[in-house]
Amino acid sequence: MKADIKVAVIGGGAAGFFTALSVKEHNPSAKITLFEKTTKVLTKVKISGGGRCNVTNAVTDLEILCGAYPRGGKQLRNSFFKFDTTDTQKWFESRGVSLKTEIDGKVFPVSNNSQSIIDCLINQAKKSEVVIEYNSAIKSLVKKNLQWLLHIQNKIQPQIFDYVVVASGGSPKRKGFEWLLNLGHSISTPVPSLFTFNMPHESITQMMGVTIEQAQIKIKGTSIETKGPLLITHWGMSGPAILKASALGARILNDLNYTFEIEINWVMERNTEVLFLKLQEFADQYPQKTLLKKKGFLLPNRLWQYLIKKSGIPLDKKWCELGKKKIRHLVELLSSDTYSVVGKTTFKEEFVTCGGIKLKNIDLKTMQSKSCPNLYFAGEVLDIDAITGGFNFQAAWTTGFIAGKLG
Repeated sequence: MKADIKVAVIGGGAAGFFTALSVKEHNPSAKITLFEKTTKVLTKVKISGGGRCNVTNAVTDLEILCGAYPRGGKQLRNSFFKFDTTDTQKWFESRGVSLKTEIDGKVFPVSNNSQSIIDCLINQAKKSEVVIEYNSAIKSLVKKNLQWLLHIQNKIQPQIFDYVVVASGGSPKRKGFEWLLNLGHSISTPVPSLFTFNMPHESITQMMGVTIEQAQIKIKGTSIETKGPLLITHWGMSGPAILKASALGARILNDLNYTFEIEINWVMERNTEVLFLKLQEFADQYPQKTLLKKKGFLLPNRLWQYLIKKSGIPLDKKWCELGKKKIRHLVELLSSDTYSVVGKTTFKEEFVTCGGIKLKNIDLKTMQSKSCPNLYFAGEVLDIDAITGGFNFQAAWTTGFIAGKLG
């Protein structure tokens, strides 16, 4: 515990607020000022999960939890021992926010309203007497003796603090990290993560609104493979399987200028011989039924009809009329359907950055900079990012909690 210290927290997002509250919990006499460069705080919390706020994930298995982070998972392993997904749920529920876990492990407030999380964080900040300064973008940090001078845009005099925690979030451009580069930190160049795939030249976009419960995705020419729900949109494809692929391949897809091909297995079976035998048995069982009236797999009707047309088989064709050649052709399409991707679209305005302060610059036991004593980091400003499911917020809560201990 450090007595009568002044602490600056830079960034009014999830990590910034949680850091400020952790500082107060571990150092009750600390005077804390939170600097936000805009006129609003917790904006990403507001829109998260379609406005419901996917606050964390219920997974407790450490291997699975760390595996949700394409960047930073291994390094966060020990951090999760200090504050994990269970701790997050206890923290919010002990402060009056009832939570629920959905079938896919995502945790939301029972209210289904992100405002419940926002109100909790803001109310706790008020109780902790955290001062919030809006429209306060940081121009530079300067170390003078044992203190930090914060130079703020549009303000002549710098503010002086004993400790600084940077929780300023990700930045789509490298120049957003310049003031931290000037302090001797190295940056992993930021590129987008968690985005949907644009398919402007593919007719499957006519199936917009169709959801597939489980599909396997492979980005051709890479080792990236995912599975999960998939949504067809008017611009291309989205859903957990696509978003996970975008996170895993963030740098690779950036290098490809977001122009590549994906292969989709619509029926979750790789063995084409197994699929062939299944369809052949189906044809024997329903010989007089047409492909339109009797689906060979439990796919959405519109998608089934689209795939049959794509295979060149008439919808009024009877199963007994297919023959082995057409069945094999249909099997190939169902198991390895290919589409061209040209471009990306940000997922529901939830921009996530792959990149940031390289973790080798940070003592991950404390989140303190190795080169600048009394300077700490938390949240997405670090080179840590995850797939969807509440994991990005969990990284914010975990790193914010640890950074707030101030060593």
